Amino acid sequence: MINAIEQIKPSWAVPQSIQAFCTTRAGGVSMPPFDSLNLGLNSGDDPEIVLKNRTILSRTIPSDPIWLKQVHGTSVSTPDSRKLSAAGPFEADASVSNIPNEVLAVLAADCMPVLFASHGGDVIGAAHAGWRGLSGGVLENTIHAMCALSPGLSPRDISAWMGPAIGPTAFEVGEDVLQAFASQGQATLAKVFIPIVGKAGKYLANLYLLAQDRCSSLGIKHIDGGEFCTFSDQERFFSYRRDQKTGRFATLIWISPST
Repeated sequence: MINAIEQIKPSWAVPQSIQAFCTTRAGGVSMPPFDSLNLGLNSGDDPEIVLKNRTILSRTIPSDPIWLKQVHGTSVSTPDSRKLSAAGPFEADASVSNIPNEVLAVLAADCMPVLFASHGGDVIGAAHAGWRGLSGGVLENTIHAMCALSPGLSPRDISAWMGPAIGPTAFEVGEDVLQAFASQGQATLAKVFIPIVGKAGKYLANLYLLAQDRCSSLGIKHIDGGEFCTFSDQERFFSYRRDQKTGRFATLIWISPST
């Protein structure tokens, strides 16, 4: 018997037209170590099983998600760019839309999914933000792409929600990661990178603070989420850093048409 999909719904102030949720491990048919709702086709799981899991997911959303070929980059898939390609997955680490019932999706297993919605409820975005994407500007690119879809829209008219990612007590990084942000004048470096005692050149990094700083620097005032840790919550979340061989969960958002 297939369990119901667990939905983690963002706690953020957005119009009723904005629908969004994040899946967990629960509700699918994958066997260990991908148990059970693994939605990542490139995770090492049986592709047919993953497609069954995606079929289960499809029963909860208005259309098939726009799946991305995520490469830890900064490219954004837009309605216009998708018209140039017959089918996905589209090579990008973020997507935006102003089309009702078009479901945006990002996959993750430690990297941070970040959702965006305009206060008017007519433009949305979803980004896959690990440290490479964050340092490269994937959040900034997503916000700029949203504004391009709606004349007059500015970052202060957008809300953000940071979904489940590896938490600040578990994300150990080296000097290279710190330098990726230091070279760009990250204002919160002292709070973000905490030196690990006894490990020279090693730090505990806070992805949530990095994302908050990036969004705030563009003018976004409403930023929610950030209370999860995929590494420590093994029951609910996949974690590549914890398990190496593991699945992927999805974070999805769409605009529900007016009734």
